[in-house]
Amino acid sequence: MRLSSMADYAVVAMTAAARHCGTGPAAEPGTKRRPLLNASLLAEETGLPAPTVQKLVSRLTAAGLLRSSRGAGGGLRLARPAAAINLAEIIEAMEGPIALTTCIGHAEGRGDCALEDACRVRPHWGVVNAALRGALAEVPLSRLVHGIAAESAAAITLSPSLEAAL
Repeated sequence: MRLSSMADYAVVAMTAAARHCGTGPAAEPGTKRRPLLNASLLAEETGLPAPTVQKLVSRLTAAGLLRSSRGAGGGLRLARPAAAINLAEIIEAMEGPIALTTCIGHAEGRGDCALEDACRVRPHWGVVNAALRGALAEVPLSRLVHGIAAESAAAITLSPSLEAAL
């Protein structure tokens, strides 16, 4: 499984937004306000093209992960604290529900698989998709912002079902 470029870029942009909103400079010199975050600044900080960042911001805002306000005091900010936003939400904002197969991923329940009607594996994909989504949901955006110390990374434990899948 591989993330689309847009999903990958969304994680990069959200991480930059979280860094800027949560741990960036407390205020511009001589003021009590943080510098505003906008699509241009996100593009500059991430190295992503501005039109791509504008598309990301639009979809992430529509998904309720970013908030946008207009005007002199406006800009972008996380809709919730970084610890309350997870990778599953970001990926789903860009790609829709997490599903490894098309038969499970279609909203109307019909995919484009010729074997779908006779497939004996199809009933089990829901469990696999739920395990994958659960693993992604356990990674908060704040972890990407602050990183994981080597000793913490060694202490991370996976559920037995996820460990078996890896």
